[in-house]
Amino acid sequence: MSVQTRKWSREEYERLVALGVLREDEPVQLVEGEIVQMSPQNAPHATAVRLVEEALRRVAGEGFDVRAQLPLALGPDSEPEPDVAVVRGGPRDYRDRHPVGEDTVLVVEVAESTWRFDRERKGRVYALAEIAEYWIVNLDRRVLEVYRSPKAGDYQDQSTVEGSGSVAPLFRPDARVAVADLLP
Repeated sequence: MSVQTRKWSREEYERLVALGVLREDEPVQLVEGEIVQMSPQNAPHATAVRLVEEALRRVAGEGFDVRAQLPLALGPDSEPEPDVAVVRGGPRDYRDRHPVGEDTVLVVEVAESTWRFDRERKGRVYALAEIAEYWIVNLDRRVLEVYRSPKAGDYQDQSTVEGSGSVAPLFRPDARVAVADLLP
């Protein structure tokens, strides 16, 4: 006898939330068909999320919405809630639906103990959705990992920016974000 896990679709996942089986405030996400329970945030993680959100709001400007820990509808089997995402448009544009990959210009995850999951599983989901740019704020190493050029479920361009460096987001190439501004 073999043990098998059941994969969930985004539609089924949203139905579980609508029926109250999963509460909207429950720390779960749908990643590649699996309902994944996320760890509670410690103070450095929460601080970093707020710092990333503030830094990206300063550079985003008109025509972009910076969303913290809100769902993205990525394919038929993934609905992650990245720590921060920058999407085209404004909050009211997503009143009736979650943003999809083509709406999303940047996704940021803050990682301490979850860096492998963020780098591998979530990175694959974001690359498959063709999100042009993905950042991981690596709290352990105090660096920013930058992933660009998604192709076939992987990012072709990968770099690390030290805490004293800065990066220009692809959606605002004229702006600079200091890595130190993202770190608690």
